[in-house]
Amino acid sequence: MEPQPTAALETVFRLESPRVIAGVARLVRDVGIAEELTQDALLAALEQWPRDGVPDNPGAWLMTTARRRAVDLIRRRETYARKLAEIGRDLPASAPPPEEPADPEDIDDDLLRLVFTACHPVLSAEARIALTLRLLGGLTTPEIARARLVPESTVAQRIVRAKRTLARKNVEFEVPYGPDRAARLGSVLEVIYLIFNEGYAATAGDDWLRPALCEDALRLARVLSALMPKEPEVHGLTALLEFQSSRTAARTGPDGEPVLLRDQNRHRWNRLLIARGITALDHARATAGSGAPGPYVLQAAIAACHATSYTYEETDWPRIAQLYGLLAARTPSPVVELNRAVAVSMAEGPAPALALVDALVAEPALRDYHLLPSVRGDLLLRLGRTAEARAEFERAASLTRNARERALLLDRAREAGTR
Repeated sequence: MEPQPTAALETVFRLESPRVIAGVARLVRDVGIAEELTQDALLAALEQWPRDGVPDNPGAWLMTTARRRAVDLIRRRETYARKLAEIGRDLPASAPPPEEPADPEDIDDDLLRLVFTACHPVLSAEARIALTLRLLGGLTTPEIARARLVPESTVAQRIVRAKRTLARKNVEFEVPYGPDRAARLGSVLEVIYLIFNEGYAATAGDDWLRPALCEDALRLARVLSALMPKEPEVHGLTALLEFQSSRTAARTGPDGEPVLLRDQNRHRWNRLLIARGITALDHARATAGSGAPGPYVLQAAIAACHATSYTYEETDWPRIAQLYGLLAARTPSPVVELNRAVAVSMAEGPAPALALVDALVAEPALRDYHLLPSVRGDLLLRLGRTAEARAEFERAASLTRNARERALLLDRAREAGTR
């Protein structure tokens, strides 16, 4: 049965909007205007698809429609400029715009241009992340707020101000060169990582996985690795995403339901991606030399412990707990501490891990973070405190906005109630 046009449009738009925005931005040289033209294409689809049916290639339809509107806008600008020239013939002519510099490191990739433009230093770090997640990740304001653990109104203000700032400062739609590229690298890596995470475990919607986001993030990480071969954190991020991507086929069941790590069929893990991850991690360590490993290299090392273990029981949990300790020292975060608690629970037992989790309960940033009660529920269940565990799983289910994850947590709550 043919899906409803509006439902199909929502799915296509979430997957295709980053490419459409990036392609249009290359024409109009303004990410804010590019997003508006992409939204115009969406409105056109809402009008035409219910009447004419969903096109065979809806993504290409949106791109073509948005680009036509961009060309119309450019023509109107040129017409206006000609009229101004006719009126002001006696005014001194302005110098023609300089040609874009040719550079052997240049990348002909609109998505990557979009990332670096949205990560321009004229924006605050949080504004860069919010804007790129919106433009490249296709995330809604509530989803970004969820990913960043901040109010929705804050995210909305950051996005609006960021687009205005880029336009006011005449920021070029480009991949920068030399020192400017290195200066923006940290924000770019964080954004790519967050986009991958949204695809790896979607914060909202009916599907737990959004593979297209993972693929875009991994592709961008690989491009960066080739572009910056001497940056250990670039290789570290690439290794991390290779390892995480290797599990994709095993992370959902026949009906799309989530399958937890301990229950995954490891024969379904992609060994080619694991091998690529090992290679990238080796490059990261080689380029880092004797220096302290960065956060992405540490996370990749943790992922490698999982990827190279043929069974859940064989996993080197003490090593993972140790790596999380190093990561917490390098980049203190309540989420890192929560992950460390999980590793400690496997290495030393649920009781010491519960003490670590209980110390995080008062953290404001984790107040609405569903994984905190989820982890706590698991520890309580292992300790035989089933009534408390059930309450924690139910609370976690009430906090998540992902339908698949909510169903999983409610199943765990029912399981705890039968023990």
